Amino acid sequence: MTMKKAGAAGGICSIAAVIALVLGGGDVRTNKAGLELIGNAEGCRLHPYTCPAGVLTDGVGNTHGVRDGKTLDEIARDWERNILDAERCVNRYGAGGQLTDNAFSASTSLTFRVGCGKARSSTLFRMFRQGEQKAACDQFLRWRYAAGKELPGLVTRSQKERELCLRGQHEG
Repeated sequence: MTMKKAGAAGGICSIAAVIALVLGGGDVRTNKAGLELIGNAEGCRLHPYTCPAGVLTDGVGNTHGVRDGKTLDEIARDWERNILDAERCVNRYGAGGQLTDNAFSASTSLTFRVGCGKARSSTLFRMFRQGEQKAACDQFLRWRYAAGKELPGLVTRSQKERELCLRGQHEG
């Protein structure tokens, strides 16, 4: 990876550039559509900010080692590490090995945003473990609340996660 200072005006960095760096590493299973869903929903920020849940964040939804002045490579490495953490959770608790790439990627998006603790005990993951992939996809629509409030951004994200999960599912 070439070290590039992430220096766009206003503190925004390019999701497309970060996705290209992550996909170039070849370690994540989450597909491009899943990374675009997560990245576009999270945004990419060069400077630390407080997210709606009140947590100090930088890069693409990163809450570990938050600091100002990260390079695009550092932002991509942080995001890849966080994606891999979410993928391990999907594999362990959501029968990730049995899921289509799209269902897996949608589940990674959900896990990325709510954390493994909430995802692993969800009805959605239970349904995946039971092999009910299509029915599980409908469960994404339940994940549109934060701090007891329905948030428009989460309504949109949950709909996109459901659509991605259903993409390529066979009728029957």
